[in-house]
Amino acid sequence: MADRIRLGMVGGGKDAFIGAVHRIAARIDGEYELVAGALSSTPEKAQASGAALGLAPDRTYGDFREMAIRENRIKGGIEAVAIVTPNHMHYPIAREFLKRGIHVICDKPLTSTLPDARKLAKLAHESDALFVLTHNYTGYPMVRQAREMVARGELGKIRVVQVEYPQDWLTEAVEQTGTNKQSEWRTDPERSGAGGSTGDIGTHAFNLAGFVTGLELEALSADLQSFVPGRRVDDNGHVMLRYKGGARGMLWCSQVAPGNENALRLRVYGEKGGLEWAQEDPNYLWYTPFGEPKRLLTRAGSGARDVAARVSRTPGGHPEGYLEGFANIYAEAARAIRAKQAGAEIPGDVVFPTVDDGLAGVAFVDACVRSSARDAAWVKLA
Repeated sequence: MADRIRLGMVGGGKDAFIGAVHRIAARIDGEYELVAGALSSTPEKAQASGAALGLAPDRTYGDFREMAIRENRIKGGIEAVAIVTPNHMHYPIAREFLKRGIHVICDKPLTSTLPDARKLAKLAHESDALFVLTHNYTGYPMVRQAREMVARGELGKIRVVQVEYPQDWLTEAVEQTGTNKQSEWRTDPERSGAGGSTGDIGTHAFNLAGFVTGLELEALSADLQSFVPGRRVDDNGHVMLRYKGGARGMLWCSQVAPGNENALRLRVYGEKGGLEWAQEDPNYLWYTPFGEPKRLLTRAGSGARDVAARVSRTPGGHPEGYLEGFANIYAEAARAIRAKQAGAEIPGDVVFPTVDDGLAGVAFVDACVRSSARDAAWVKLA
C-alpha cells in the first residue's frame, strides 16, 4: 500500500461531535494518518485535544493560519486538511490551505454566507488543490445505485421529487440551557448562517435530491418557521421546488418533529417508475416500474449494481450506514489526491461533492430565507 496521506484537522477538539466522525471515516480504509491539528480556538484546549489524540506537541497548533504556514514549509507536512469547525470559519480556514496547495476536505454547508461561498468557490477553482465537501449521504451505496438508475433512464423523464429530513433534537430550547455545545452554535446566525434547519439539514436534503436526479433547481417557494420562542434561526421549513425541464419537488426539513431522529428520506418518480430510499434503513432501495409490483433492491442482493458494490465493505445483511458513508467520501478523495500526486487524471468513477455543490447549497439557503421573508414568494437562486 502507498504511504498514507498526511492529514491535518482544524476544529474537532474536545466535546466536538463531527470531528470524531471525520477521524473515524479517515481511518476506516487506512488511507490517511492524522499528523497535525489546530483542534480548538483556544491554545490550551488545542494542546489538550492534540495530546488526547496522540499528536506531537510541535504539530499541535493554537491557530489555523500558523498551522497552514508551518505545515507547508516543513518536510513531511500535511497533504490534506479536514475542516470541521462551525460554518462561519470554513471560508477563512480553507483560504489559508488552498492558497498553499493543500487539499481541503470540508464539512457542510460550504460557508455561512453566500458572499463567502462565492469567494471560496473562486479560490478553489484557481487552486491546484482539491476541494471536497462532505455531504456524506452521497457516499451510501444504494444512493449511488439510485443515481445510476436515474442516469440510465430507468425511471424515464423525472416528474416529481419528494425529499424530507426531520429531526427532533431541537424541539425544546436546549441552546438556552448551556449544556449542549452543538445546539449553541447551530442556532446562532453569526456562526451557522441565516438558515437554521435549512442550513444544517435542509442542505443535505437539497443536495441528495440533486445528486440522485441530476436536476438543476430553477426557483423555489419557502415557508420557514422558528417555533421555539427566542430562537433566532428557522427550526422548520417547507419548500416547493421548480426544476429546469419541468420536474417539481417538495422539501421538508425540521428539527422540531418529535419521534424523528435522523429521518432523511427521498422519493423520485418518473414516467416509467419510482424509487424510494430512507437513511435510517440505508441498505434498501425500493424500485417500482410502472404497472409492476414494487421491488426491494438490497446493497448486496441480486439487484445490486457494481456502482453500489464498489463502495460497500461488508457482506449482505450486515448494516452499513453513516460512518461508512463518510468513509466513502474520504476514500474517493484519497483516490483523487493520489491521482493528482502522480500527475494522472482523476479516475472517471470517482465521485464526491465539490465546491460547486457547496455553493449551490448556500444559494439554496439564501433563496429560502429571501422567499420566506416575502411570504413564500417564488425566487430564483442568486
